[in-house]
Amino acid sequence: MFDDIDQLLHEVNSFTSSGKEETEQFRLRFNGKKGILNGLFETFKEVPNDRKKEYGQRINALKQAVAAKLEALKNEGEAVAASEKEDLTRPGYPLEMGTRHPISIVRNRINDIFRSIGFAVAEGPEIEDDWHNFSALNMPEYHPARDMQDTFFIEQNPDVLLRTHTSSVQIRHMENNEPPIRILAPGRVFRNEAVSARSHCIFHQVEGLYIDENVSFADMKQTIQYFTTELFGKSKIRMRPSYFPFTEPSAEVDVYWGLNSETDYRITKGTGWLEIMGCGMVDPAVLSNVNIDPEKYSGYAFGMGIERIVMLLYQIGDIRLFFENDKRMLDQFRSV
Repeated sequence: MFDDIDQLLHEVNSFTSSGKEETEQFRLRFNGKKGILNGLFETFKEVPNDRKKEYGQRINALKQAVAAKLEALKNEGEAVAASEKEDLTRPGYPLEMGTRHPISIVRNRINDIFRSIGFAVAEGPEIEDDWHNFSALNMPEYHPARDMQDTFFIEQNPDVLLRTHTSSVQIRHMENNEPPIRILAPGRVFRNEAVSARSHCIFHQVEGLYIDENVSFADMKQTIQYFTTELFGKSKIRMRPSYFPFTEPSAEVDVYWGLNSETDYRITKGTGWLEIMGCGMVDPAVLSNVNIDPEKYSGYAFGMGIERIVMLLYQIGDIRLFFENDKRMLDQFRSV
């Protein structure tokens, strides 16, 4: 008798149903008026007195197992019914829209400005060799820019490094294309600098290059004048003599930012003028290095750091914010 109850308990625990009809048959078999449970309670009086307690406990355990199984089958059936009624074509839960990164916003604006005057966007690898990053740009073997304190070298002999500027893209483009050339080279660059509020070991540059016959310094100045007016809404610029290995003559470009606020005084050090880029006429030696005849062609190049421009446009005081992915800052550019 006790073995029969154990066998029934095993059947209940292992029972699975393929549908409502099978579940109903299971219920009637155990809980019906003529079901197994009622039959077991009828036989209770035939059990010896010293075994009644144990027998009763086993019947109750079987009854509870049947109830638990029926409840589980009911829930399972309701879940299947709900899934069958669900409209799988309806839209999902609304997801919060992301935002463009401020560096991407400004980079795209710069690209659009130069595209409007005929510049095409060119790209190149971030891992460079000595020739494209240094030698072709008129930087000889012992030039200070090659110092390991300034450059992340991956390998030496031969030198493989993380590019320190996007000028390497200009070299690659000139090697594979004949003048006229008019390109913009935006991208990420790397320099071994201490990370602080004003500098970082990773940052973004955008450099421009124009090579053609009879290109003059005046052409370069007019292009930069147009750019500053379009981006900043400020048209007053000045050029100060400077030095770059790959251009001659070279200049630093300042834009007149004004002195309309305390912030203006701080970022321009009270002068109203703010340096935004470097530029110059492409050195004839660079043209010769990429097999372009410097007697026939001339050109100009310019370059600027995108982070610096973003910090100016949006009054962001710490360059590290661009790399921390702080959602509180990025959400401010949701409508930009």
